[in-house]
Amino acid sequence: MLLSWWKRCRRRKLLAVPFPDDWREVLRQNVVHYSRLTADQRRNLERRVQVFVAEKNWEGCNGVTVTDEMKVTIAAQACLLVLAFEDEHFDNVLSILVYPTAFLAKDVQIGRAGVVIQNQQVRLGEAWYRGPVIVSWEDALAGGRQQQPGRNLVLHEFAHQLDMQNGRELDGTPPLPSGDLAARWADVMEREFQRLRHDCHSYARPLLDCYGTTNRAEFFAVATETFFESPAALSSRHPELYEVLRAYYQQEP
Repeated sequence: MLLSWWKRCRRRKLLAVPFPDDWREVLRQNVVHYSRLTADQRRNLERRVQVFVAEKNWEGCNGVTVTDEMKVTIAAQACLLVLAFEDEHFDNVLSILVYPTAFLAKDVQIGRAGVVIQNQQVRLGEAWYRGPVIVSWEDALAGGRQQQPGRNLVLHEFAHQLDMQNGRELDGTPPLPSGDLAARWADVMEREFQRLRHDCHSYARPLLDCYGTTNRAEFFAVATETFFESPAALSSRHPELYEVLRAYYQQEP
């Protein structure tokens, strides 16, 4: 209770400071979605960005010096997901680690007879339970500027963070506001997951990235990217999937 009171007081002080003009210019230049929001939505996003930037621990990796441009660009994309959620600032995310480009990450697997196999994989981002979120700045910037149609690294990784809000297990189902939506979600997401698997295995040209066939958690993250990046196409080709995502995010991108 005391921590919650302190956090509310701290945020009131943060938001009493006007949003910096140079940050607003970063949003105009680096986050295409910003210009598509209503005036009220832009103010809402700016307030969330102020809190997000101030409350996270930002760390540069492999020689990166984290700048305000990086913080604002990444924060705005993350906060876009929760624009309609009351008092949601990804409190479980403690740190943001920024690499210049793709990075090598350890991949540990348990083989037969309990043998531990360690490999290294090239990754663009990672999301961990209770933080950190790790991103490639090159790809975070490209996603914000929509230079990679249908793909957005920051939206993807923070969709995983939403997925983990009901426990550590990544299962493609974030906390849902009603039993009705939960029932529709389970039905639609499973059918669409299987549809994507079929399309990808039959060499069709699906709208969603085939990386979404990895598991149901990756499907939710990929579907989130498509919902915000290619909403008209998703609504036309996958209307039920669009509708459950619209009901969850409470937005019409």
